[in-house]
Amino acid sequence: MFSTRQLILDTDIGSDVDDAMALALILGTPSLELVATHTVYGDTRLRARLARRYGALAGRDLTVVAGTAEPLSGREVWWPGHEGTLHDDLESETFAPGSAPEDLVARLQANPGELDVVAIGPLTNLAAALELEPQVAQWIRHLWVMGGHFGADAKPEHNFKSDHVAARTVLTAGIPTTITAIEITQQVTIGADLLQRIRAAGALGAALGADIEQWWAYWKETWNVPHDPIAVLTLSRPDLFTLSPRGRITIADDGLSTFAPDPTGTVRIVTELDTAAAAEEITARIVAASGETDGDGS
Repeated sequence: MFSTRQLILDTDIGSDVDDAMALALILGTPSLELVATHTVYGDTRLRARLARRYGALAGRDLTVVAGTAEPLSGREVWWPGHEGTLHDDLESETFAPGSAPEDLVARLQANPGELDVVAIGPLTNLAAALELEPQVAQWIRHLWVMGGHFGADAKPEHNFKSDHVAARTVLTAGIPTTITAIEITQQVTIGADLLQRIRAAGALGAALGADIEQWWAYWKETWNVPHDPIAVLTLSRPDLFTLSPRGRITIADDGLSTFAPDPTGTVRIVTELDTAAAAEEITARIVAASGETDGDGS
């Protein structure tokens, strides 16, 4: 349906299960070619091993580079403590040497204007890359971000709040950017029916299903919001979304984000989505990543 897009995924995989869901979605989407995965925020080496493990479960040898651990803002890292606990022998998973910001600069410099970046965690790696090489802002084809809150009752959102310094640096750098914020993502939920389809999808689905249930137990819920997969869908399935006109983003010191329309700006935010189609597409692509046939017939 859409031409193949090469992308780099920047992720804090391992806490909220939606990062792992987003990675699986990418691996199950033929129109997306994952060039590299970068980890950010907290124990980025553990996150890198977990990304490698999910790649292996999908039969993929992923290039993964660990990134910046500490937010530029100095804010304490939020760490639930269950990261990777359901995956045996994670220490055996190896990842590429070097640092994610340096890897990002090198890949963009070698392929200017050809790579999309999907950032679904704090924006620390991207801010560090811009510090190393300001031309990064011109080399990124498009930046797709999960973060912020632009609704009537807006509050500081986790990714922007965790490193408001990085968010401010990246989102005012002039990079063509699409942001999917939580007032949009919270319209979609993954419940027991969709979990059953995911869990039935081979080794990848079983592992992801277990992590989903662990996340549900952590919050004492029987559903979760797939924030990060929805941000990926803005790239792979733009037909499911409505976007604002171009504008500019302001990030306060507490991480609160505001959007102001401005035809000279480079940022657009998602204003509407097809919720039913988004939930179905997320589930179907995760199942496809496992190489299994969806029992729902999708």
